[in-house]
Amino acid sequence: THKDELSVSEKSIYNYIDGGMFELKNIDLPRKVRYRARRKKVEHKVDPKCREGRTYEDYLKYIAENPVPVVQMDTVKGGIAGKVLLTLHFVESGFMIALLRDSNSSKNVIKAFRYLYHLFGQEMFKKLFPVILTDNGSEFSNPLRIEADENGEIRTRIFYCDSNRPDQKGSIEVNHEFIRRVIPKGTSLDEYTQYDINIMMSHINSYGRKRLNDRSPYRVFKVMYGEEVIKRLGIEKIPRDEINLTPELLKR
Repeated sequence: THKDELSVSEKSIYNYIDGGMFELKNIDLPRKVRYRARRKKVEHKVDPKCREGRTYEDYLKYIAENPVPVVQMDTVKGGIAGKVLLTLHFVESGFMIALLRDSNSSKNVIKAFRYLYHLFGQEMFKKLFPVILTDNGSEFSNPLRIEADENGEIRTRIFYCDSNRPDQKGSIEVNHEFIRRVIPKGTSLDEYTQYDINIMMSHINSYGRKRLNDRSPYRVFKVMYGEEVIKRLGIEKIPRDEINLTPELLKR
């Protein structure tokens, strides 16, 4: 945020932290800490028939023929059971939506999309979600109910990654790291409301990214779709010096 005001390089600052010259420690730097190797994720498979015409190979072919923006979809869990987050990541802008759901079920995913469809209306929904890429979680096992509206009209296209290939939707996986800074893995989501989640996503989407030339996803998404869309989601722009990506953000 203040790189133009500092007289030393980023590497030098890391060296100073390593040398104990600041109160800040390496443990306070999420990308510097060494994490334990992740256990292989065992997914509940969708019905194979649901994947017909929706495989990752089908996705690549479709995008080649229809170069439209892609949204990656996933679930962020809290404790062993209880509330979960449905996350939708707009790859081009880096902007991410997180919707709090009562349980990790297909029914609740369909309910979330019904909410988004009525929130934005048919035209804007189709513009925002032309293609959705997700994994093989059982909560995504009813693609037709997501792809079509109540009248049976197709409003989006769903495709599935290959099994055990989270790298095929790597953008959303990386973006989840921001959520885990605020809500550490294993923390129950039951105490949070959608209002709390919107506060967190406001801070995450206001944080500048190198990939976007230090612009924030909020800023890029606003240029692409307009500020009214963001306001309907309950997300606000947070000044750079006020961004907080720690558990303190949601402490009551």
